[in-house]
Amino acid sequence: MRLLVLAVGQRQPAWADAAWADFAKRFPPEMRLELKALKAEPRAGRSVAQCLAAEAARFEAACPKGARRIVLDERGTRRSTAQLAERLRAWRDDGRDAALLIGGPDGLDDGLQCSADESLRLSDLTLPHALARVLLAEALYRACTLLQGHPYHRE
Repeated sequence: MRLLVLAVGQRQPAWADAAWADFAKRFPPEMRLELKALKAEPRAGRSVAQCLAAEAARFEAACPKGARRIVLDERGTRRSTAQLAERLRAWRDDGRDAALLIGGPDGLDDGLQCSADESLRLSDLTLPHALARVLLAEALYRACTLLQGHPYHRE
């Protein structure tokens, strides 16, 4: 199974890239974590709706056919680590890749959110995109280790 994170924004701070790479390399071969950074739509002279629609087209093009789509949204479902591990198990057992979508500064297009299989919330706080990526990678890694019985996570 592949966990593919599709995120708007191509340039991130070096610390975020290093942290992402560190977590991604820890995943087992049967559950790979990959990142696909998508170009943000230039905001100059365009409405928010136009920008979100253009970014939605990029998400559609980058998302593998048949993949489970999980959008990250501040109004998404709040999950504990154990609950995320159970969702990860369900995604794995479903036999499809999982695509986790992180929008740009204005979020995600409404149509993209409505077409998602599920919605996930990382925090009640608004997070900078670089930190959200790292937090997601760590949360997925922690959930993966919980499924494997690895002692990384402690209740």
